[in-house]
Amino acid sequence: MNINYDNRYFKSVSNSETGEVNQETVFHYRQVGGSIWATYKGGQIELGTLVAQVQPDGSLELRYSHINSQGELMTGKCKSNPEILPDGRIRLHENWEWTSGDFSKGHSVVEEFIP
Repeated sequence: MNINYDNRYFKSVSNSETGEVNQETVFHYRQVGGSIWATYKGGQIELGTLVAQVQPDGSLELRYSHINSQGELMTGKCKSNPEILPDGRIRLHENWEWTSGDFSKGHSVVEEFIP
């Protein structure tokens, strides 16, 4: 699956209890070749960034970091599996793990939207 993520926007539709991203968090993705980066903010997130690589199977291997509303610097890693919705938008199914804080794991889903 070859997907162009450049200049696409995503919002959370679900997240595990120990996640900090919620429906108010907006991600702005950019892409050059197989390299992806994004900024995100909103809800409990003051400012966040992520970097990712597109894998041969079309999934994204990514690392993220953000400052939350408590002023904590949080970091983690994630594997995202894309799904193309019937209307052509992208849905990402994400399995994530904190590499700071409580080191918990979780699952989230984000969907593309048009700002």
